Amino acid sequence: MLLHTCTHPACCPAEGTGTVSSTALRRPRLRHLTLDLHCHTLDVATEQLVAGRPQKLAEPDIMLQTMGAASVAHNNAVMLPQTFPKLTQLAARLADMDTMGVDVQVISPSPTQYYYWADEDLAREVVRTQNEAIAEACAQHPERLAGLATLALQHPTLACEQLEHAVRTLGLKGIEISTSVNGRELSDPALRPVWDKAEALGALVFIHPFGTTLGARTNSHYLVNTIGQPLETTIALSHLIFGGVLDAHPGLKIVAAHGGGYLPTYIGRSDHAHAVRPEAAADTRTRPSEHLKRIWFDTVLYDPLALRHLVDRVGASQVVIGTDYPFDMGQYEVHALVEDTPGLDDDERRAILGGNAAALIGWPQPHNA
Repeated sequence: MLLHTCTHPACCPAEGTGTVSSTALRRPRLRHLTLDLHCHTLDVATEQLVAGRPQKLAEPDIMLQTMGAASVAHNNAVMLPQTFPKLTQLAARLADMDTMGVDVQVISPSPTQYYYWADEDLAREVVRTQNEAIAEACAQHPERLAGLATLALQHPTLACEQLEHAVRTLGLKGIEISTSVNGRELSDPALRPVWDKAEALGALVFIHPFGTTLGARTNSHYLVNTIGQPLETTIALSHLIFGGVLDAHPGLKIVAAHGGGYLPTYIGRSDHAHAVRPEAAADTRTRPSEHLKRIWFDTVLYDPLALRHLVDRVGASQVVIGTDYPFDMGQYEVHALVEDTPGLDDDERRAILGGNAAALIGWPQPHNA
């Protein structure tokens, strides 16, 4: 088991090609296993499968409408050229992990490759190709990488087969899914078999949005990502809570991206609605704030006070490191973030940096982690 304890630039690779800052090296690292549950990869072969499909060809126009011309231009000129090598090349990824002081990444598909519009035949190939590529990357570096699968959630029966294969055959630790599927909420009865299967397999379910349903209201100033994606996670978690999915599946292991969006900050309003509105309490017996304590949340929060609030709300046991590697909205100085969060003791820091995530995916921990 590799435990990263480097504290000097001479022992680590130099700054990467534009995403991971060398400022991550300027402070001593906390000497604990560091396991990143929020980092992405991109499979080039999958892009070849979808090339020429009408839905793929429509993507540029959709991006212009939902993101705005300025954000599209910046992505094409700056962000994508910087992130593509890191999304596709293991050597660049491993070097950046060393720079950040990350011992283990749990890699998941780029949300741009969900492709929930694919018909069943194409979806079978898209998912197989992505999941096998992730499993192969993990097999090449079994001490540094673990993986999450993608699923064709638009075809729930097929998705259940894919989930079983991903966990039992490919050895992946769970799945990454979006916050909705072609307008279908995650609490939709059609998806209950997927939740049944995930619970039965003990598979981690990482919920990560792709864009937002707010339309033109967020198509400037990069609001589509800055506020739109956290809102999508807030909505998705609320549907799982109020829709009774968590009541019906007490063993689910759900991890929410971007600190769970806005829900942990304003969960009191959900509790109030549950208490005073009969329709809010129709499908769940439990107060939303109690359900919140059964979900895990990543640390893509940027602000130590925000992380402090999250810990106060859900407990240090429910918080895991996330970087959103390798995108420019990522939070890469995870050791500094944890160290600067007020009031954490050493056991809580150890749990947040890696202990909680290791327990979720069954990753061995060194005795001194």
